[in-house]
Amino acid sequence: MAILMDFPVILLTSGELKMPFSDPVKYCLLGLSVLLLLVAVGILLWQVSMCCAQTQAKQDTASNLPDDMSSTPGSWPGIPNTKPCVRADLPQVEDVCVESLRLSRYLSLGSSESVLSDGDGSLDEQANQETEIHGSLRFSLYFDQLQSRLVVTVLQAEGLHGRNQTRSLHPFVKLRLMQAGSEEVEHLVDDEGEGINRDALWAVVQEWQTRIVKNSSNPLFGDRFICSLEQLQELHRVTLRMEVRDFDKYSRHVILGEVRVPLGEFKRSSYPLELQEDLQTPQKDPVGDVLLSLKFLPTSQRLEVGFLKIRTPPIDTHTDTALNARISLQCNQCKRRHQKTSAVPRRQVTVFNQVLMFSLPELPLQECHILVSVYQSQLAASRKSPKHLIGQLNIRKGRSSEDQHWSLMMQSVRQPIAKWHQLLI
Repeated sequence: MAILMDFPVILLTSGELKMPFSDPVKYCLLGLSVLLLLVAVGILLWQVSMCCAQTQAKQDTASNLPDDMSSTPGSWPGIPNTKPCVRADLPQVEDVCVESLRLSRYLSLGSSESVLSDGDGSLDEQANQETEIHGSLRFSLYFDQLQSRLVVTVLQAEGLHGRNQTRSLHPFVKLRLMQAGSEEVEHLVDDEGEGINRDALWAVVQEWQTRIVKNSSNPLFGDRFICSLEQLQELHRVTLRMEVRDFDKYSRHVILGEVRVPLGEFKRSSYPLELQEDLQTPQKDPVGDVLLSLKFLPTSQRLEVGFLKIRTPPIDTHTDTALNARISLQCNQCKRRHQKTSAVPRRQVTVFNQVLMFSLPELPLQECHILVSVYQSQLAASRKSPKHLIGQLNIRKGRSSEDQHWSLMMQSVRQPIAKWHQLLI
């Protein structure tokens, strides 16, 4: 019987099993096995250390909460008893109740210093009224009779104080020539048949802005602005409004104070008149009326905002300009989302009749509010053309006129409720 002596796989000699590998190959396989074992042990130790670190961070966060709150999330006042939320990018996250409470405390502490804006430097009037105003503004007025123009020169601002003492000021001045409408009172009627009286509206005739002076509490400007007196037909109704603002790169410009100068009180002289006025608390002026409808759908947690009409002053109404609105939903001082209406040619009463729908978060409706911003742009302009802010309005729970609108909306769910609101700037 023939036996194959060159078979390479297994050789049986004296009852022992031998592998067809040399000694160096065996040592390499052994070293590789030991290396894989050490890597596995290292990964296990790293996971244990990460788990311990996150547990310690959770305990530190819980210890920083107020003493009058119990350790049970469902017993905290104003915080719903919800399940923990786990993010996919982290192996373990704090309980959503602890996180929401911590963020709410930070927002409440900074609410007196923070200002809501919509990307255009507009400010919340309540935050401005709570801060003491410091400083003065020096400027000059010149009525040029030969060329029939008004020359306004912003010279210097002195003694400015910011809200955040650790941050240096970057001031600039926003100027608006505003003309009051007729003294007649108009009667507006909403879709519910209820009438309201509105005073005369203001119209922005001209708008300028000085350069930004960085890191200065006493900035020197020296910027000059010119306006034709032909645009100011009734000078006794024209007021020069100058706002000193602190520049912010995220467009949350803070108003440090304002100066109002009624031009009708000054005589037209042949030489510039230099003035220095103390800064006053900024105030809002009505520049229009907006008819809005609100409808709350509790089953689907949706809010329908109907942007119906805008009434603007009859002056400065051109056929080549268009209006559009940006409506933002903000909850707990955090901007959720926004939607824009289509552009409509501007008239004295511009009709939109457009409805926008928003999905509400799992928060009480009283913690949400609506910010409406109305812009003017050229009708046949491209998207890159600059837009001009006409005015803004806030609708929320807790205010006089808006509180009535919210109450009627909550009483008549699934039914649209229309109300007129003032557009302010």
